[in-house]
Amino acid sequence: MRGPCDGPRAVLFDLDGTLIDSIQLIEDSYRHTLAVHFGREFDREGFLAGLGRPLRWQFSQWSQDEAEILRMIQTYRAHNLAHHDAMVKPFAGALEAVRELKRSGARLGVVTSKLRAGAHRGLACAGFEGLFEVVVGADDVHEPKPAAEPALLALRRLGADPATAYMVGDSPHDIQCGKSAGTRTAAVAWGPFPRHYFAGVTPDLWLETPAQLTGLLG
Repeated sequence: MRGPCDGPRAVLFDLDGTLIDSIQLIEDSYRHTLAVHFGREFDREGFLAGLGRPLRWQFSQWSQDEAEILRMIQTYRAHNLAHHDAMVKPFAGALEAVRELKRSGARLGVVTSKLRAGAHRGLACAGFEGLFEVVVGADDVHEPKPAAEPALLALRRLGADPATAYMVGDSPHDIQCGKSAGTRTAAVAWGPFPRHYFAGVTPDLWLETPAQLTGLLG
């Protein structure tokens, strides 16, 4: 059994669906964008396939026209920002668990596929402001999740070794990012992804409740 000295020195978190309950807002914004640009009904399987990846990637599945993709991103962000503060909240127990990890000496970072400014807004709305030393957004990297670059950048800024770190997330993209970066990985069961989505990338741990986050330090 691992002791405290053998546990990870850093914990990297995905944001949406992991720390903050914003999935309904994201789903509504995606649904609104498809309706405005294509008059299409919402396709949940298609939505989940892109959830956790940058908006440009998601909307490039619908159009190859760069100007149209940019207009879709603008439509999405306008809807999202208009409803953001009223809809975003922390998952029950997540804020307390992150505070406990910080008190225990963990170096904490957020690695997200949204823009860094949007991530900071979500953290502030949900009460996490000031708890994370590093926030890496899609605009900080050339290759966002599921590539390793976002996790490696966060760890470099924290001065942490991947071998003593965890990547925590709700999507297979998060788990693949952590594995590619050389961290241990933990998938959260309270996110929107059914477990069969992780068939191709198995996390080291499954966490059933946010309270179990505190056990990551061993």
